[in-house]
Amino acid sequence: MGRNVLRVAGDMHVDFNLYLITNRWQVRCGDLCAAVEAALRGGVRAVQLREKDLSSRELHELAVRMREITGRYGARLIINDRADIALAVRADGVHLGGHSMPVRDVRSLVGERLMVGVSCHCISSALAAEEGGADFVTFSPIYETPSKIAYGNPLGPAALAEAAERLRIPVFALGGIKLERIGEVLGRGARGVALISAILAAEDPEPAAREMLAVMEANTLR
Repeated sequence: MGRNVLRVAGDMHVDFNLYLITNRWQVRCGDLCAAVEAALRGGVRAVQLREKDLSSRELHELAVRMREITGRYGARLIINDRADIALAVRADGVHLGGHSMPVRDVRSLVGERLMVGVSCHCISSALAAEEGGADFVTFSPIYETPSKIAYGNPLGPAALAEAAERLRIPVFALGGIKLERIGEVLGRGARGVALISAILAAEDPEPAAREMLAVMEANTLR
């Protein structure tokens, strides 16, 4: 297992191990809010709102709805890329990607009002994110997955283990995460998993989330 502990400033923030990322185009029922609420009923306690094709106004309106929904379940709401919208709706965090503002600048902007997550696709970028003040990173793609083809070949469990060993902040495994792979990524030091389709593309996100969490708990207790 890696030295996968929280930095002092983030201790009260990263209190989840299943990180649900939204993509409304994968939701079977066509209603993202309904699907996210079903996942929350199933036990999900952290949601990243990631709908990049929406206008600022549309994203803000959706973020307001998501804040209300996640608030009812005591769940974290994290907004992809847009620190301004995250602050406006009183979200819990902002998640940065490769084309976002630099981590250090975002941390200076939001202080400790928001947790800051960062998408990383190599060890060096993960270390840089930690140095810049990130509270956690997603590390991907671990396994082959259509949504991460642009990032090249899968990094694999060995690279995940190295990231978890070298970083002091939580590392979430992302990319091709399925039930049968939970034990491997947790065993390699991941704090938890980040995913989209395994829950949101399920026929019913509630039992899908519940099963995922049960498998995670079983592997954590080993």
